[in-house]
Amino acid sequence: MNKPVEACINVARREIQVQGAEGPLEARVYSSGARKKVDRLMVFFHSGGFVEGDLDESDQFLCRLVECVPDYAVLASRYTLAGEKPFPAAVEDAHAVLKWAKKNKSSIGWTGKSMVVAGIEAGANLAAVCTLMSRDRGAPALVGQVLVMPMLDPGLSTCSMREVAPGADTLDVANSCAASYRGYLPNAADRSHPYASPLQSSRLRNLPPALILSAEDDPLRDEAEQYGAKLTSCGVSTTMKRLVPVSVQDAAARNECACEGAALTEISRFLGTLDGPLSTS
Repeated sequence: MNKPVEACINVARREIQVQGAEGPLEARVYSSGARKKVDRLMVFFHSGGFVEGDLDESDQFLCRLVECVPDYAVLASRYTLAGEKPFPAAVEDAHAVLKWAKKNKSSIGWTGKSMVVAGIEAGANLAAVCTLMSRDRGAPALVGQVLVMPMLDPGLSTCSMREVAPGADTLDVANSCAASYRGYLPNAADRSHPYASPLQSSRLRNLPPALILSAEDDPLRDEAEQYGAKLTSCGVSTTMKRLVPVSVQDAAARNECACEGAALTEISRFLGTLDGPLSTS
């Protein structure tokens, strides 16, 4: 587990509670120390393969992100893990958090102007699904989605997943994904549900612009890029970037990868295209 960064220049953290689908959830707000209220909010969901993880997983990443884009506040929220309740508990929590944020703007220090949803790995699955749920349920409005090395295919059917060689460094990642889906989706019929497997969805129109970051040597690479291609074919403005090879042998490595300058640059640039000029540090 990554420990919170002791000092983040110009970034303030606040521990709060938000409302999930069935009860309160721990959450953390990141904001520029120089600003009291911002127009732009990112709601972020952590990694952990649906079965583990907490707010500390991406603490360093989110601190650095807010340093890069001080016009944004970030609300990072926990969600129900599969060991407590399997699908659809996590996605219902994620969508409930978006609705809570819209209704409780003052608790975040946000004006309510625009909201982006984001996540890493399993959290990126939840972020992608939240765009589908918000479209299908009519709220809340989202202006963008940021998916970092997302888990999108419970069938583990892509070439980059199936071609992991025995003994390869990435074999642990592939095996971990398989175990995670067994915990998250114990009912095999759920594996084709679009709220579990966005990659298999046939209804991807009218979604917010997307930034999808994959990694060259990540078994999740092909499903990320296939999803980007499907979004594009459905008329969704999509930016797809493949990061240079990095170690992804455990969940923490995904967050370390996200902290790399190239990824932060891509995210900052994408956020700046969504709703007008964005000042960056």
